[in-house]
Amino acid sequence: MSIDTIGNFLTIIRNAIMASKPFALAPNSRMNMAIAKILVQEGFIAHVEAVTLDENKKRLKVTFKYVGGESAIHSIDRVSKPSRRIYEKVKNIKPTIGGLGISILSTNRGVITDKQARDKNVFVGGELICRVW
Repeated sequence: MSIDTIGNFLTIIRNAIMASKPFALAPNSRMNMAIAKILVQEGFIAHVEAVTLDENKKRLKVTFKYVGGESAIHSIDRVSKPSRRIYEKVKNIKPTIGGLGISILSTNRGVITDKQARDKNVFVGGELICRVW
């Protein structure tokens, strides 16, 4: 049985935002850190840092961004799952909510947004990890 670590990370973020928490602690991995850094760059979360807890367990501390009491993240959905991988070419990816949101891709140039993939001319595309708006 495999565990969907990305889905777990996105669920931790989704649940913490629904409970209006100021931050959340999530398992640390390179993929989770890459996704969190993209969310910081795009302005969906305020800050992310790797912290060490008891017994040398590393966690990601994700600090959320609230504007007027409302979270900057309205929806965060997993697209590609371990049971069904979704691969898309960049030209076939439609803008999320008319360009207000982003799609996060895992490409041969790293984990990037759909906008960055268009700018970098990534014609191959990649695995469509999630959509955020």
